[in-house]
Amino acid sequence: MKFLCNRESLVSAATTALRATAPKSPVPALEGLLIEAAESGLVRITGYDLKTGIISEIEAAVQESGAVILNARLFGDIIRRLPDEEVKISVGAGLKTRIESGVSSFDLVGSPTEDYPSLPGAEGQTAISIDGATLRDMLTRTLFAVSADESRPLYMGAMFETEGKTATVIALDGFHLALRREELLEETEKSSFIVPGTALAEVEKILSASEEEAEIIVGEKHVTFKSGNTRLVSRRLIGDYLNYRTAVPQTNKYELLVSRREIYDAVERVSLIINESKAQGAVRCVFGDGVLFLTTSTVVGSASDECAVTGDGEKLEIGFSKRYLLDTLKAAPADELRLALTSPEKPCVVTSGDAGDESFLYMILPVALGKGEARADA
Repeated sequence: MKFLCNRESLVSAATTALRATAPKSPVPALEGLLIEAAESGLVRITGYDLKTGIISEIEAAVQESGAVILNARLFGDIIRRLPDEEVKISVGAGLKTRIESGVSSFDLVGSPTEDYPSLPGAEGQTAISIDGATLRDMLTRTLFAVSADESRPLYMGAMFETEGKTATVIALDGFHLALRREELLEETEKSSFIVPGTALAEVEKILSASEEEAEIIVGEKHVTFKSGNTRLVSRRLIGDYLNYRTAVPQTNKYELLVSRREIYDAVERVSLIINESKAQGAVRCVFGDGVLFLTTSTVVGSASDECAVTGDGEKLEIGFSKRYLLDTLKAAPADELRLALTSPEKPCVVTSGDAGDESFLYMILPVALGKGEARADA
């Protein structure tokens, strides 16, 4: 194998694929990057950990086709530090691999490719086309709600639903729920599938480097995300996801409008005295007539603040985790929010202040408040 390529393109492709390699694996080949050069002038770089695979392609001047596996971390470190914009890689006898750029050269011992498992395909049951920036935004505004609880593996993923020209992404962890709905580029058949959050976090990173159209190909056991010269293959999580339609209250006693920026800033201020390690630290919220009072109380002190609202919550008092509240307010893509509330035991549903905007919905479950805390409106 022998080829010449642009260093920046090589670094970008290798860095992307490297995120799917296995640091330690019972299959040693998976600790490396599979590098394949084709006579067509494409070099393919693959990382795979048996759960997620990332394949990135670059154009190169291929003089001899072939393939080799190189230690992922070492290869990545070397090419990032090469001095010149042109890189030459050649593989000789015994898979001895030379990497040259300018006056720098490295010789590495490669591994045979026969032991590298084939990535599964996602033979298309469903093909979905969506703007890449739109998909990235949907993931950014929902993945924070994916569960980290390994005892409930299904909720360590986000569920996609498609029908017609609409796509919906839902994530939940038992404490809060995030939903984003956007338009597809083309109509597609009705489908529902769950993708691990770790794989979707990589999809989000891939999309951040591309403004191109994204394609999702859904197979029986795997799903493939394609954007530009990169594709990611992930296993699907199989099981029955929570029916969010029945989980979200359909009627609420109070509906209040509030500026997203104002309530976010107020919550952030009163949260300053909550230790960062106390993710469940509670913010006491009292929804009055035209005003929301907020307080926090910890062993180090207390804080109070308020922000204007439109509507009257009749002094309804609810406690929310500061982390879940801030996560939700940060993710909500609207300047004005509608807060739907019923009682201290019922969740708060957050939607757009524009009644015609159904592009997002968030739900936050309340937390218990300590009896000794100061009242917000005292």
